[in-house]
Amino acid sequence: MKHLLVTLLLSTPALAETCPPSSDITTELNALIEDANAAQDERSGRAVSDKMWMVWLRAPDASAQEVLDRGMRQRGNFDFVGAYESFDALVAYCPDYAEGYNQRAFISFLREDFAAALIDLERALDLSPDHVGAQSGRALTLMNLGRRAEARTQLEAALENNPWLSERHLLADGAPLGPEGEEL
Repeated sequence: MKHLLVTLLLSTPALAETCPPSSDITTELNALIEDANAAQDERSGRAVSDKMWMVWLRAPDASAQEVLDRGMRQRGNFDFVGAYESFDALVAYCPDYAEGYNQRAFISFLREDFAAALIDLERALDLSPDHVGAQSGRALTLMNLGRRAEARTQLEAALENNPWLSERHLLADGAPLGPEGEEL
């Protein structure tokens, strides 16, 4: 694994340098959270969600963007091993960039390594507390770990930031995170 990380780091010329600090996206994200909460319909809400992703997927520099984009392509091609290695290299290069952790967590989630996913999601949220994608990912991960009450609380927090998440349906009656019925 270390050999692959070194290869990935060296295959992107500027990656041997230090990653610049991530931009402060707080103001931009807060405005999008307001827009999401003001959206009148699903179509408008989804458009705001897409804008949120554009913010999170903006890497700190061109080298980091190249690695992020490569990992996204690998994931899209179901090369989860390659994608994980790319996101692992991204996290090593830019340890303060929340999206690197979020994307690596998603690969762990897809591989059903929920414990590893949870660690990365918690780091992403430490770096970017209102990252709706990481919030909803953490809710899904907790649900898969059988931690239903925590998952419900996390999903409710995500929905405060974006009420149009598709995961909102998990809170409906009879859904996996919906209200618990009375015992017979």
